Amino acid sequence: MSKKPPNTNPSTPSAAPCSTPRLDTKHRILDEALSLFAQKGYGNVFVGEIAEKVGIKAPSLYKHFKSKQAIFEGVLEEMNERYRAQTSLMNFGGENAQDDAPFFRNITEDRLVEVGTMLFRYFLHDEYSSRFRKMMTIEQFNNPELARLYDKIYVDEPLSYQGAILAMLTRQDILKTDKVDIMTLQFYAPIFLLLSICDRDPKREEEALKTLAEHIRQFNKIYGRKK
Repeated sequence: MSKKPPNTNPSTPSAAPCSTPRLDTKHRILDEALSLFAQKGYGNVFVGEIAEKVGIKAPSLYKHFKSKQAIFEGVLEEMNERYRAQTSLMNFGGENAQDDAPFFRNITEDRLVEVGTMLFRYFLHDEYSSRFRKMMTIEQFNNPELARLYDKIYVDEPLSYQGAILAMLTRQDILKTDKVDIMTLQFYAPIFLLLSICDRDPKREEEALKTLAEHIRQFNKIYGRKK
């Protein structure tokens, strides 16, 4: 479960997905391609189908992207840009643990719950993040290269980033453990599970958000962060 002038009021960052209208042909190609990838799987979509959904001919599409792989890479970059914009609104970067350590070192439990809730809602409702995750869930079983990318995006990178943050907090005696890797799993795994549940059954979002808040508070209780 990859930054705009900072918002100085911590209570106001929006958890809504980035929704700037994308009216140009390039972004319509990315949007329609991602919708098809999420519905059918990357391997079952052809460039001609994408062009038809956009309302253009395939040769016109190739003026913007030279291949389906290039479209996929464009979707991935757009998703990452939207994530950076969201975390910037929340006053941290979300990618470099060293840079973000001061934010998490000084955060209160209530604020951590708020940040966790906003990020959860973002990943659940942002059109790029949600559709991309659904597509990757399908393709991890069909395409070895995309299976490796799935692990990188949803397992390796989150555990690496969160593990580095938690290790720094442990060294500063804010959290207490001699097993940072296990602590990181115990923090991240339930959150990704809740996200997966809501992907399958959106009606469970309210229940998931309540569980998420309880999870974060219980984590702090177990590992010793002061409220």
